[in-house]
Amino acid sequence: MAAEVTAETPMRMVCIGLEYGLYPNDFFPQQTGRHYELPRLLAPLASLKNDFTVFSGLDHPGITGGHQAAHTFLSGIRSDQAKQYPDGNVTVDQRAAEFVGVRTRFPSMQLGLGGGGVSWTRNGIEIPTITRLQTLFDALFLETPASKRKRQVDTYAANRSILDVVAEDAAALNKRVSRGDSEKLDEYFTSIREVEKRLEQSEAWLNKPKPKSDYRLPAPLPTSFTEEVALFYDLMRLALETDSTRLISMAIHGWTGDSGLAGVTKGYHDLTHHGRDESKLQQLGLIEQFHTSQLARFLDGLKHSQVADDASLLDRTMVLMGSGLGNASSHSNRNLPLLLAGGGFEHGAHKAYAADGVRKTPACNLYLSMLQRFGVEADRFGTSTGTLEGLS
Repeated sequence: MAAEVTAETPMRMVCIGLEYGLYPNDFFPQQTGRHYELPRLLAPLASLKNDFTVFSGLDHPGITGGHQAAHTFLSGIRSDQAKQYPDGNVTVDQRAAEFVGVRTRFPSMQLGLGGGGVSWTRNGIEIPTITRLQTLFDALFLETPASKRKRQVDTYAANRSILDVVAEDAAALNKRVSRGDSEKLDEYFTSIREVEKRLEQSEAWLNKPKPKSDYRLPAPLPTSFTEEVALFYDLMRLALETDSTRLISMAIHGWTGDSGLAGVTKGYHDLTHHGRDESKLQQLGLIEQFHTSQLARFLDGLKHSQVADDASLLDRTMVLMGSGLGNASSHSNRNLPLLLAGGGFEHGAHKAYAADGVRKTPACNLYLSMLQRFGVEADRFGTSTGTLEGLS
């Protein structure tokens, strides 16, 4: 039974994007329904089997391009085709963030390890990511000195004045330009409104104290990829527990230095192009099982954190892990590996949707279901044809 969402027990959403996907043979169960055997990559999640759902047969209709199209993971729409859709290529986390507004210090947080992010605004802007652990920790818990807060207030006031002038000039110009140029100005106005919104949100929280925490980052900070990933997950959980934000996206690419994984001697990207070479698949499996192990640790932490008498933080947090790549080795964007945990949904099954040769079920149907569970009043998202059948 889905838990009722109230103002006192709001819903959260976490989206974890793996740039290189997951090896399909090790991710998708062979059986459907509740009585499926956990494949290799899901084995670390065994104790949480009733807390997540695995989906197969979902992807983004018409999307091709391999790595170049992986950015469609949370939107279903390529950035160069965004103008064809009413809401552009806004990602599901940012659509939810619009709903949250100023209720939290950070409407959303975007994290990135080893590359770019997975979050896009409705006017086609890729949101920069936090890439350093210390930056994330400071954003959550380090108080801004009074002198700096005063300077920020003055800066906000100056920026608002500049935006007022720019908006007036643009409005006057809009009366004298062609239809094509008018569309460009509309995009410009949208950007101005987004900047104004961010200024309002920042100023609203400027003088409110940040939460206290006994958590401390290790000194010195780790240099291996595996240690960094684990600590990012720790800080994500703390961000949710303190209600500093209700929307987090984390993009995981690769490592620039040491992977920290015993038995892995090659680069992450190289291993995804395995050509079914057993030695490469073995190393790739170590990396991908590390990812699902860290997901399991994160979910377990949420499950043991209570936010209400009858609900854990996991009950109030939808956690999506997946990728815009279905098979990195063949650069396929079909049959995306998608796993959804928590959020009060009825879990515990492998749900398979339309096979090849049949009209596909858009992954955006899943995202629309998530948005509605989050509280967003929407009847479409991206390329959705409705909510996801069989998900309750």
